Amino acid sequence: MIETNGMTSARARAPKQTAPEIDPRIAAFGNALEQLRQEVEQQIGESDAEHIRRIGKLSARLEILGRSLLQLSFEPIGFSLGTAALWAHKTLELMEIGHMALHGAYDGLPDAERYQSKAFAWKAPIDESSWKQGHNVRHHQYTNIAGKDPDLDFGALRLSARIPYKPIHALQPVANFFSWMGFTTAINLHVTGILDVYLKQGTSDQLQHPSRGQVRKAQRTFLSKQLRYYAREYGFFPALAGPFFPKVLLGNMLSELGRDLFAAAIIYCGHVGADDFPAGTEPPTRADWYALQARAARDVEVPEWVSILCGGLDLQIEHHLFPRLPPNRLRQIAPRVREICAEHGVKYQSDSWPRTLRSVVSELYRLRKASASVAA
Repeated sequence: MIETNGMTSARARAPKQTAPEIDPRIAAFGNALEQLRQEVEQQIGESDAEHIRRIGKLSARLEILGRSLLQLSFEPIGFSLGTAALWAHKTLELMEIGHMALHGAYDGLPDAERYQSKAFAWKAPIDESSWKQGHNVRHHQYTNIAGKDPDLDFGALRLSARIPYKPIHALQPVANFFSWMGFTTAINLHVTGILDVYLKQGTSDQLQHPSRGQVRKAQRTFLSKQLRYYAREYGFFPALAGPFFPKVLLGNMLSELGRDLFAAAIIYCGHVGADDFPAGTEPPTRADWYALQARAARDVEVPEWVSILCGGLDLQIEHHLFPRLPPNRLRQIAPRVREICAEHGVKYQSDSWPRTLRSVVSELYRLRKASASVAA
């Protein structure tokens, strides 16, 4: 034995580590994606900043148009156009702008200060710091891995047969539909930890038996953003209309409902029904991680203008492979990612939005039963 100051050397007693066995096909797949990533990252610059500034200006104009029409309209056409414009504004702010800004997609870009992830203020009822931890770190790092990805099991939602069955899961898919009607609030409940501390979810003892301080912190974090956001939408702007308060309130409520239903309908399509993995799954190499991300997501085929409203989340495979790429770049590289997957035999799921949505509803219905088995 080698001794150092009376202590046995850690190196001397440590067992030899065996290098993970590398699948040549997956290694080649990883190398191809790395080359693509490096190529695209070298191109990111002024054109990407211009894209998000243009989308930001469009969103601001839609907000002005929508709120003005709601305040001034005295007939159904103006009211409907105002509600639609406000819906488009809120959808852009949630998806193409906010989601990707908090991923850091626009960090360091010239003249894009508003969209820097550290200081970004999301025009949605979701706490920014909680989202970055729950979504960017936990979900993206452990996509569709049971026991690690928090998005597989929250509230009454069971999105994988690998999640242990609970009686509340029998409410699917009805519970899912109602959660879609308040989707952003459901997300805020999820990422701030409210669902964990009240429904005793999660695998750690800390979540099963939360302290009083944890409960209070979760409550403060959730309510802080929630109350500020909805006081503005359901209090301040309707109050500006004076006697027409109910009309403006209704328009704001419909725009919120439309945004939430639209976002849920595209986001659920990205993972529900894709491959999921047992607890303890740990990709041994970066290439294996890429392969897992491709298998754990699926794309939805939509026109480009719909993809912009979706914030690129119609391209979940590309987004999970390269989560910090701006959505305009995801649209650019999608054909090449599909080709790389086909060339190396890695599963790449893509279909129309209606067919994908039907399969999602079918899978949610299947998972409502304790007998639901892991898909082959």
